[in-house]
Amino acid sequence: MIVIKKYRTLLLFAFLAICVFASLYFVNHNQSLYDRPIAEVTSSKIMEKTDMEDMTGNKDRVYIQQLKAIVKNGKHKGETILLSNKYSMSGANDQRYEPGNELFVSIDDGDKKDNTLNGHIEDVKRDQYLMIMTWAFILFLLIVGKRQGLFSLITLGVNALILSYALDVYLNSEKVGLLLACSVGVIAFTLVSLLFVNGFNEKTYAAVVATLIGTFMTLLISYVVIRFTAGDGLRYEEMQYLTRPYQMVFMAGILVGCLGAVMDVAITLSSSIFGLFEKNPDISMKALRTSGFDIGKDIMGTMTNILFFVYISGGIPMLILYFKNASPLAFTLSMNLSLEMTRALTGGIGIVLAIPIGIYTAFFFVNRKRVKV
Repeated sequence: MIVIKKYRTLLLFAFLAICVFASLYFVNHNQSLYDRPIAEVTSSKIMEKTDMEDMTGNKDRVYIQQLKAIVKNGKHKGETILLSNKYSMSGANDQRYEPGNELFVSIDDGDKKDNTLNGHIEDVKRDQYLMIMTWAFILFLLIVGKRQGLFSLITLGVNALILSYALDVYLNSEKVGLLLACSVGVIAFTLVSLLFVNGFNEKTYAAVVATLIGTFMTLLISYVVIRFTAGDGLRYEEMQYLTRPYQMVFMAGILVGCLGAVMDVAITLSSSIFGLFEKNPDISMKALRTSGFDIGKDIMGTMTNILFFVYISGGIPMLILYFKNASPLAFTLSMNLSLEMTRALTGGIGIVLAIPIGIYTAFFFVNRKRVKV
């Protein structure tokens, strides 16, 4: 037992190393588990290249690439297939493939010459890269967070299951609305994330209450504003393939999206105020209030900017595409960023609301603890 305790860190990392190599080996040899044909590129050759010019005068070089690949699964396993790939230097909507890349392909069964199949490229098999990124995230979280990092991983998995279940309930039930399903999910996310990681104590209870109040107040404000403005200025084109009401889907996204920021502010303020109180139980409420608002002001700007960058980053490729085609600034922003900007602004409102709510909720639980002492 003493030996195990002494070397438990070494044993843990050895176990993780085994898991990493085993999972990487698995994703590199799991082609048989896919229903779609997968082919590994063995050689590539440029067959043609031309210079093209768009309406704005921008030039781009386009290549036709011929690929030879080996089918890795299905009834044609082991056979050679010829593929054609058209890609441009800009790589806006296409990419170049190299030997070693694994591709999802469609096979023309009736078109076969010299024992070589013909087919078309459908997509790239990316699970190897996703697995590498996942393990990098897990290892960094465990190295930096240690025990708390492990709990964070567990809560992340549990929250993913909760979200999946909430969406399944909504999709399979006509009586449950998306907003109701996500609201119940938000309550569950908050309880699981805060109670499991931070434990059952007054600090956590204060953060839970502040998070829920701040999140649902933000949702209420957003709903009232959109209701009174009739959603004027919001462009739902990116949701055009949905068969569900756009506005409710957008509101559910706002609810779930602002939860993380509000929760972060709430637990930061609660931890800080309880930390000051535990170091100096005789500290006055005025001093706690001053310290709480100072901390809130410090994190308010950075958290708001984080939300802005997170939401806007996804629209950068489309912004570049519109600007390259000389689209007006106002039209470009309204077409591509109306929903993202609204989410960022709504999250900012949630962050600002969470500061006083978090501080005064923490005061309530601090006073309760004072009375007990």
